[in-house]
Amino acid sequence: MLHAVGILSFLAAVLVVSPVLASESDHKYKPDDPVTLWVNKVGPYYNPQETYNYYSLPFCRPSENAPHRWGGLGEVLGGNELIDSQINIKFQKNVDKGHICELELDETKVRKFKDAIENSYWFEFFMDDLPLWGFVGDLDRNSDNKPVIFTHKSITVKYNKDQIIHVNLSQESPKPLEVGRSLDMTYSVKWTETTISFAHRFDVYLDYPFFEHQIHWFSIFNSFMMVIFLTGLVSMILMRTLRNDYAKYAREDDDLESLERDVSEESGWKLVHGDVFRTPCNLVLLSALVGTGAQLALLVLLVILFAIVGMLYVGRGAIVTTFIVCYAFTSFISGYVSGGMYSRNGGKHWIKSMILTASLFPFLCFGIGFALNTVAIFYGSLAAIPFGTMVVVFVIWGFISFPLALLGTVIGRNWSGAPNNPCRVKTIPRPIPVKKWYLTPSVVSMMGGLLPFGSIFIEMYFVFTSFWNYKVYYVYGFMLLVFLILIIVTVCVTIVGTYFLLNAENYHWQWTSFFSAASTAVYVYLYSIYYYYVKTKMSGFFQVSFYFGYTLMFCLGLGILCGAVGFLGSNLFVRRIYRNIKCD
Repeated sequence: MLHAVGILSFLAAVLVVSPVLASESDHKYKPDDPVTLWVNKVGPYYNPQETYNYYSLPFCRPSENAPHRWGGLGEVLGGNELIDSQINIKFQKNVDKGHICELELDETKVRKFKDAIENSYWFEFFMDDLPLWGFVGDLDRNSDNKPVIFTHKSITVKYNKDQIIHVNLSQESPKPLEVGRSLDMTYSVKWTETTISFAHRFDVYLDYPFFEHQIHWFSIFNSFMMVIFLTGLVSMILMRTLRNDYAKYAREDDDLESLERDVSEESGWKLVHGDVFRTPCNLVLLSALVGTGAQLALLVLLVILFAIVGMLYVGRGAIVTTFIVCYAFTSFISGYVSGGMYSRNGGKHWIKSMILTASLFPFLCFGIGFALNTVAIFYGSLAAIPFGTMVVVFVIWGFISFPLALLGTVIGRNWSGAPNNPCRVKTIPRPIPVKKWYLTPSVVSMMGGLLPFGSIFIEMYFVFTSFWNYKVYYVYGFMLLVFLILIIVTVCVTIVGTYFLLNAENYHWQWTSFFSAASTAVYVYLYSIYYYYVKTKMSGFFQVSFYFGYTLMFCLGLGILCGAVGFLGSNLFVRRIYRNIKCD
């Protein structure tokens, strides 16, 4: 019982306390106040997710009771474990040469350090929530590329009055690795004053030339022009055709010959009015996917807005924490959309639909995460998620997400679950005529994702680069525009595809419209394969599994989101066009 109370207390702290807040309270110091240098992780530079505890390498360890600092939920999931280095640093006090420890090299230590240097191991420190990076060692170009280790850490700290603004670390005094040799590990600290304000201290980590390059602006403009073109296509060509169809279909003509001619010429989407609202196969799964996709669409919008307003990129793991908490509280939307859709189509097993809706995406992520966690545990990496964190995530899902999904399902069934089809469904299904290959549902589905992928193609490059190449993504205004463009393009393309399918007298539009939009994720995943081989230097089973595992998780979410948007747009379109025809 006490254990459960402790878990819930920790959960409440996670939800209430922002992960951006540091243990250094208000980030204000007085002269000679101690400043903690936290060591975090170490790993191959070209494999961002393959990280280990800093002291997995035989560096000088602090005392056994050295303080550890665990941040918010997102920070733990991101593989951060901060340990007090116990290096004596005081505010505004310069240190010309301080002693860290005497490092005695034996055969095991030399082997570990050589392997780390040959694989370009880097490490990460934190001081007052500001990161410092450095390499463990280097290859001596003047001595047949023999590995050397840096023995001196030179730390430069800029401050403005009583606050730390910027920290920088440079590595000096490279020494060769020789068994039996003793290395004097030292450090120095230099304090300089600056006029930069505390509010702008994180700007130095933002790569403005990269993210605000003219090609980024051009991609937004290009996508915007695509939106104008597609909306114009739907309104000027498609709607004009529909208007002509309406006029022909509704015309009352007493001339028998004219009437017979109209009947003989009648074809296309009007002929399937008795089947177009037939209950789709696997209604439970389709309802769950559409409900989850609607939730993810709202979730992404909320996270982007929070990132814009709250500058979440500043805090370690703040985006992940926000995503998890917002997902839990938006579960009502998935239940509402799924429950209403399931009931409108005559579904009877609403509990089954509700459980699948609440657990579909979380369990997909859990399955992928469990496999990746197994790999991380086998390698002894910090990327392995602690058991206690898993319990916290499960508690969030079980006590917040699941009940809200249940509530949404009940309300959706009662408020928006009444059947309201414009046309009566016939008892006997109409046979679907054989059409040309490009009008088949499979081809329509695969072609439907091309234009949405084209609208986000450039943004995917920036997102991938920020996640896999140590760049801080901060241009969430761009992301908001791209997301809105993606939604509009997806809806337009799916409506066009649905119209072509119905004109081919194929009334199986529900799943086709979903897959037509969801296929965008297939092209994103194919692009990720290209990005891996052309744009990165990643290697090893650990990094490969994490790269393609995380990308698969992202693409599943993107596919479900786009599929739901495409289906909902097509659903409104189909109901609109069949509302004004004679369905006797």
